[in-house]
Amino acid sequence: MTTAAPASTTPLEPTERTRVTRGRNRAVTDRQQLLELLRDGLVAHLGVQVGDHPVVLPTAYAVDPDGPDAEGTLYLHGSVAARWLRSSVDRCVCVTVTELDGLVAGRSAFHHSMNYRSAVVIGAARLVDDAAERQHALDLIVDHMLPGRSATLRPSTRKELAATAVLAVALREASLKVRAGGPVDEPSDVEAGVWGGHLPVRRVIDAPVPAADNLPGMPAPAHLTRLA
Repeated sequence: MTTAAPASTTPLEPTERTRVTRGRNRAVTDRQQLLELLRDGLVAHLGVQVGDHPVVLPTAYAVDPDGPDAEGTLYLHGSVAARWLRSSVDRCVCVTVTELDGLVAGRSAFHHSMNYRSAVVIGAARLVDDAAERQHALDLIVDHMLPGRSATLRPSTRKELAATAVLAVALREASLKVRAGGPVDEPSDVEAGVWGGHLPVRRVIDAPVPAADNLPGMPAPAHLTRLA
């Protein structure tokens, strides 16, 4: 397995192609906030050129801040038969993760907005072919979705591993934008008396629903019920 890269404090936006130009006041340079967003998110979108057109597809992911790539590693997984995955290997890709935190009701259509945290990671995607790193990445992806789950599962079969590929992208070349709070309205619109504010948005996970073929009386494990 590749030796982990040393910890670094390189700020976000290290290159021109990751520099935030629009809405500069919302740019964040603290890498810790990037990691916090990546821990909160559940779905990443990967953009890559496939043949004569770009595609952007959702995928599960996980992050290892101490991974072997510069500033840590973002892991993505998919079927070895997927065209987008084959097209991504050793190519520059763009991966985004966005969390919606609120809907902003301005006093004009122009000043309606959303509260969000949005990360963009750009870099060459490498195929993870080291067996130990690939198993580590797959466990991280399962546990990112359902913390503690991987330790309860049987080992993956050779057939399952052969059908699954893992991509790794360095976290070095990344940017983060954040918006929070209420609307920013024109004074004349405020004086007009129209209500302004924001509506917080949050994710809710309901109680586990058992599979129909569970053993009789089998309770849901604690690592799942505590998510509800």
